[in-house]
Amino acid sequence: MATHDVTAETFNDTVDRDGIVILDFWAPWCGPCKSFGPVFQAASEKHADIVFAKINTEEEQALAGHFGIRSIPTLMVLRDRIMVFNQAGALSGTQFEQLISAVRELDMDKIRADLAEQDAS
Repeated sequence: MATHDVTAETFNDTVDRDGIVILDFWAPWCGPCKSFGPVFQAASEKHADIVFAKINTEEEQALAGHFGIRSIPTLMVLRDRIMVFNQAGALSGTQFEQLISAVRELDMDKIRADLAEQDAS
């Protein structure tokens, strides 16, 4: 699956799903964003079961503001509607593949149990 652009109007439809969703907050003028773009695109072509979505912070300032984006690129990874990764900075292809592998290996039952325990306290 290729990457697709996300807007405020399409955001909920993009993230409200089971599985892995990777969001790339970027801007056209950002050098590190430009260098990370091909890495993100290549991963999207390799991992067809993952949703790869790009959010242009210049065009979608409300979304960027809602998520407190202060540096770009910023990657957010959701799995089964739970944010499991949020970090600013471009990754190399190897680092990005390691991140994807780590997210695939997460024990989501344990994560849900830990979140429920936090909510109860």
